[in-house]
Amino acid sequence: MKIFKVRIKKGYSYTALAILFAWIVVMIVVSPLAKYYMEKYDVDLFGREATIGWAYVNPITGYVHFHDVEIYELQGDSIFISATGASANFSMTKLLSKQVWIEQLTVDHPWVRIVQKKDTLSFDDVIDRFSGDGSDSTHSNAWHVTLLDTEIIAGEFHYYEQIIPINYFIKNLNLVGPGKTQDVDTISAKFSFEDGKGKGRMQGDFTINQKTLDYRFGAEVQTFDLEIIRQYIWELINYGMFHSTLDAKIKATGNFKSADSIRASGRLFLSDFHLGKTNEDAYIAFKKLALVIDDLSPARNKFLFDSITLHAPYIKYEVFDSLDNVQALFGKEGKNISDVTSQPGRFNLVIEIARYLREISRNFFVSDFQIGTLGIFDGNVAFNDYSTSEKFSISASPLTIRADSVNKRNKRVSFSLTSDIKPYGYATFLMSINPRDSGDFDLKYNVEKIPATAFNPYLISITSFPLDRGTLELNGLWNVRNSIINSNNHVLIIDPRITKRVRNKDSKWIPMPLIMSLTRDRGNVMDYQVPITGDLKHPKFHLKDVITDVVKNIFVKPVTIPYQMEIKELEMEIEKSMTLKWEMSQPALVGHQRRFVKDISGFLKGHPDASLVVHPIQYEAKEKEHILFYETKKKYFLMTHHKQAKDFTEDDSLEVIRMSVKDRALVKFISKNLSDTVMFTIQEKCLNFVGGAVVNRSFNNLVNERKASFLNLFKENGTETQVKMRAPENTVPYNGFSYFKFDYPNGMDDKLRDAYDKMRELNNKGPRKKYLKQRKKST
Repeated sequence: MKIFKVRIKKGYSYTALAILFAWIVVMIVVSPLAKYYMEKYDVDLFGREATIGWAYVNPITGYVHFHDVEIYELQGDSIFISATGASANFSMTKLLSKQVWIEQLTVDHPWVRIVQKKDTLSFDDVIDRFSGDGSDSTHSNAWHVTLLDTEIIAGEFHYYEQIIPINYFIKNLNLVGPGKTQDVDTISAKFSFEDGKGKGRMQGDFTINQKTLDYRFGAEVQTFDLEIIRQYIWELINYGMFHSTLDAKIKATGNFKSADSIRASGRLFLSDFHLGKTNEDAYIAFKKLALVIDDLSPARNKFLFDSITLHAPYIKYEVFDSLDNVQALFGKEGKNISDVTSQPGRFNLVIEIARYLREISRNFFVSDFQIGTLGIFDGNVAFNDYSTSEKFSISASPLTIRADSVNKRNKRVSFSLTSDIKPYGYATFLMSINPRDSGDFDLKYNVEKIPATAFNPYLISITSFPLDRGTLELNGLWNVRNSIINSNNHVLIIDPRITKRVRNKDSKWIPMPLIMSLTRDRGNVMDYQVPITGDLKHPKFHLKDVITDVVKNIFVKPVTIPYQMEIKELEMEIEKSMTLKWEMSQPALVGHQRRFVKDISGFLKGHPDASLVVHPIQYEAKEKEHILFYETKKKYFLMTHHKQAKDFTEDDSLEVIRMSVKDRALVKFISKNLSDTVMFTIQEKCLNFVGGAVVNRSFNNLVNERKASFLNLFKENGTETQVKMRAPENTVPYNGFSYFKFDYPNGMDDKLRDAYDKMRELNNKGPRKKYLKQRKKST
């Protein structure tokens, strides 16, 4: 009996050992077999070739781990997905009921490559393979797959779009989600990732109902580089650079079937936004755009913002000979954008964002909208016109726009705009508008101290006559109801004066001296009221006041010629005693200037204690532009006439001066070998043709010649020690020309003092007294 028990005990032991051995054998064999099976039947399983470094399978617990997994593209020429490791826990009991129940799936350091060409993705075949048409889902032999806890660790996803093209990736993607069972329609997860180049981070969570397509998400974005936007913008522009960063904290719900179903709150900040010709030359830029959203719900007609503010915006609009900078960037009349939008299946993220924003905001003005704080701060709006013979440039900076609380429920909303005008001037606009009707508003504006000489590029092109004096003021009041205008506009130009005619083929001729005599009244001003009526789409300008003044001047001004001559002589006496104006490219004093400077030197000779301080005010930008045009035309003339510089005559110089810098043959000639394909202005092309060194050398010679011509008259009578020449100041002069400004430390002579006293007396009486306040502001 005892022996029998021992044998039974040994039998149990041998059986246990056999089972253990078998289990060990299975454990040893099943893992390589799993690796072999996966690699042999990879195409049947995935539709793609795959390799596995090594595998571990535990058939008892249902744990599976694959190391160094690589799945190739459909063509097998490159990797589609790779991972350091992929692990899963299967429910073995569920397999008996034809259910693949993955209780946990972990993918470690996956690397994914996604390629798109129009509306085709590189993994469309995988989607088709595993999605099917759903017809077998109720079949008794159908297998059901359930994926529960899912985790992706430190993933890297690369996205390539072949048409645009796009090359973008994110890294350190971490995703954790509870998965999905058959009886639950929603999927959800928490995620975080970084920009591929380490410029920013994003994290959040989402929930999607696959049946209804409802969604909910929350996202926090930290200094995220919008490089992906830049690559889509490059498809829309002919040249240029873009960069910006995004910070945000947003919560939203909605439904994918309807764009305006979104309901969102949170804050969003776009920073360091730049779109322009280069990274330095911007067309539009701003430091920060800040939106703080209380409730954005287009479907419920609610647009409630705590604040919308724009900080340090910069906008530059430029007009060229045939296009402007916007059309040069996006194609004529936006051709680049229309080319993309007109192609079926063509995806562009920027276009889709624009369409989405248009969709959700289409009912903004008929909705319940509110903006607590609305403002633009420290703005700069610049306008450059290169279509004229000379460059015209003006800007508003610093520009500030403020608004009261913008609320549809308010009867009126007030806006204010204030800005300095560069190079000179100031502007103020005050507006009160009915938030429910854009055709119901009041506007009061005032623009002061604008030099009339700033508009010389247009005056020269249209009339051939520039101004060297004059101050422009504009003010008015508009009352608009139901889009019907009732307004009065006041135009005032104080002391305008025509100067020497510019003769070249770029300029048309209009008898401006005659026109000025008819439009300028006895007070040496042009003062007109110009009412505007009609509606906003078809305004009517009433010029009765202009016509009346012209007719009046025809009959009145001849009688006042002695008075006008007295004013003119006094102005000339004061002006020539205080300044010496240089015409563009004028190297030496001319007759009346020499006589005046000799008078000063004679005064200094007779008054050894007297002195003169000279401040050279140089309009360097305009002077160099004139030199640039002249040197370009001269070089072109010499090359096309096969001449050397030493053979260049005075008659040749006159011909060059009168030549148009926009002559078709000249422009074609200098455009042959441009170093930059995006040179749109004649200034850029000329500078490329002659070189900056030539212009700088000619300008320096001009400055030295003017100084020598001026000082020589003092050297002739030995008074040069009484003249102190200060360092030149480069600026935009109010009179539109370079000049020498004179100071008399020991006081002015009697003749100049008498002229000042007489002018002060005339300004305080007669027709000039009415404009005394404006004259004081413009000095």
